Amino acid sequence: MKLRKLIILAVAPMMCLTANAQKKECTAPAKGNITVAATVSYNNYTSLKAPAGNLTDYNLQAVSTNWNDKQLMVGLEGGWFFSDLWKLTLGGGMSITSNPGYAPVPGTIDENYEPGDGSIPNYGAVASQSDIQFNVFTGVDRYFKSKVCGLMPYVGVRVGYAYGRNSAVSDDETWMGKSIGESFNVRGSLTVGVDYFLTNAFFIGAQVDPFAYTYNKSVYKPQEGLGNLSANSNNYSILAAPTLKIGFKF
Repeated sequence: MKLRKLIILAVAPMMCLTANAQKKECTAPAKGNITVAATVSYNNYTSLKAPAGNLTDYNLQAVSTNWNDKQLMVGLEGGWFFSDLWKLTLGGGMSITSNPGYAPVPGTIDENYEPGDGSIPNYGAVASQSDIQFNVFTGVDRYFKSKVCGLMPYVGVRVGYAYGRNSAVSDDETWMGKSIGESFNVRGSLTVGVDYFLTNAFFIGAQVDPFAYTYNKSVYKPQEGLGNLSANSNNYSILAAPTLKIGFKF
């Protein structure tokens, strides 16, 4: 019963919008139009935290590129209709984070320590960290006219690149210099979707990737002077990265 109510609540507004669209003048895009849309989709950034620089053993597993393992995030997408039915799509984002480090604070615990004797514990050093992440993508979409005014399905292709780098250094005397974790993704996909132009300047849309391939390489540079520790992965996805969008046409 609850499922039926949810379906009715989801479908009813679209039926009303469709009926309304049939009563008004069509608002399809044209050559030279520019679109800007906010999107809600999976997080397409990649990141790999730098390991501690004082370990005796290092192990590495490639960063997951399965979109099911990602969290939702809000993004931005731009488009340019270089013809009435063809659109060039561009998008991306960047994140930069810096965490200051702190020197260790010695306590009063020594070899004569006994639990409950009032000794002050030692505070370890806090590593300073810097983190940068960015991603870019581009693609081309072919739109098709439909019998419903303002409703335009499309098919397209996407290619993208994502990079993340985390570096850490500590005042701890056991650390052997700066430690670095790096990761990058190269992604290609087929895309299908639909945009519904409610007015001449406003539209909503949804899309999904029927097929997507992502290659990832992850690298540890654990201590200065040591060689890199690397791992990679290949991911093949069906019906990946569902996306909702709301935007404006200029």
